[in-house]
Amino acid sequence: MMLILEAYFKNYPARRKVAEFLFENGLSVRNGKIYIRNVEVPISELARAIGVNRKIIYHTIEYIEKTYSLKLIFERLNPLPGLIDVAPLMGWEVLEIDVDKGGYERAFAEVMRILAENNVRVMEVFSRNLREGTSKIFIVIDGTLPVETFAKIKDIRGFQKFILHTPEREKEKLVCNYCEVKYCPKRVLLEATTQRP
Repeated sequence: MMLILEAYFKNYPARRKVAEFLFENGLSVRNGKIYIRNVEVPISELARAIGVNRKIIYHTIEYIEKTYSLKLIFERLNPLPGLIDVAPLMGWEVLEIDVDKGGYERAFAEVMRILAENNVRVMEVFSRNLREGTSKIFIVIDGTLPVETFAKIKDIRGFQKFILHTPEREKEKLVCNYCEVKYCPKRVLLEATTQRP
């Protein structure tokens, strides 16, 4: 998709910035307006969020709608609801993986194989393997990821970095040169209040 945007917007860097924001956030362009599903997004708020003036937004909408191939794509965009940000609040863990370029397909298949073999229930998978930028995999685990399973996943070649979003403080031992553990702030707060005398 980024190659398509680069081809159509190579002479319009400000419009490309708007188009990338729309694509990344699943905002559609229909009938001269921008929508989240069927809710119209105010142009002034969008311009403020992107850091451009409203005129650029209007020019981008006009350009998208008069360019047939862009119109076909942008009128069908929708945001996907996801569990990634709320998972630790629900007692679930999220494994976030940065993948080396060129190794995405093999690494993704290997992770899913290990999870299946270890009976780890996967609730949601979100991944992105664009030509530009880091390839990422987000896996929402029902409950917590067993340490042994995490160790097997860490041994897969082709990964740059792991981040485990978790409600469990005991997972500190998983941190190494390319691993990072982030705690659920709600769980940490609950632990602090329940341990008071």
